[in-house]
Amino acid sequence: MAVAAGSVVLSHVNDSGFWLVGRFFDMDVKTTLRTWTVMETAIGVMGFAIAGLVFAVA
Repeated sequence: MAVAAGSVVLSHVNDSGFWLVGRFFDMDVKTTLRTWTVMETAIGVMGFAIAGLVFAVA
């Protein structure tokens, strides 16, 4: 789970979700890159924290 969480951190223009979100919300590439990077980094950090909690409990 920790590896999967780390794989989404700082994903960018290679990710198809990046382009889908940008086009859906009518954002330019610079704005999409800023919002997408922050969101994906937050998801990765939360996933790593959950994996750490599960490891500590188990």
